[in-house]
Amino acid sequence: MLLFISNIILFFSGAAAGSSGGSWEAFKHFYNEWFNIPGFEAWKFLNLFIFAAIGVYLLKKPLGDAFKAKREAIRAELIKAEEEKKDALAKLTAAEAKLAQLETEKADVIAKAKSEAEAEKQRLAEHTKAEIERLRQQTEAEIARLANQSRAELRRFSAEESIRLAEQKLRSQIDGQSDARLVKANIQEIGGLN
Repeated sequence: MLLFISNIILFFSGAAAGSSGGSWEAFKHFYNEWFNIPGFEAWKFLNLFIFAAIGVYLLKKPLGDAFKAKREAIRAELIKAEEEKKDALAKLTAAEAKLAQLETEKADVIAKAKSEAEAEKQRLAEHTKAEIERLRQQTEAEIARLANQSRAELRRFSAEESIRLAEQKLRSQIDGQSDARLVKANIQEIGGLN
């Protein structure tokens, strides 16, 4: 844009220089001396400055609003992050408290298990004693029953054996004469022969 303006000025100055040759030459000399340095064209910087000024003027409000919205979004995210950090710290504290409590609970569970095991051991010992006593009484009753049965069989055997021995002794002592005499005595006792 500035190039266009500078070219228009040069064109009109050239036309005016045709009418007066000295002023054109002076302007040309001044331009070439100060503005036409290779790599440094002032018109380029002036053009950039005008373009940047127009850009800032046109984009100031939308960019300002966008930057403001972004700043608010960042602030909200920072606040949210701080709240999440506080929540995480609270959860960490709760977890550490639970861990500490876990040791206490572990000790309580172990103590309870030991007391239950001791109680179960004592209950089993009492149950075993009661079972032993019951079996002892049952065994004693069985032994007494078997002893009575054996005594009865022994008495019967003893009676049978005594009778057999007595019979055998009597048979050995009684001969034919003694037998006839005993038979007569028994018959007379009954009342005789009719």
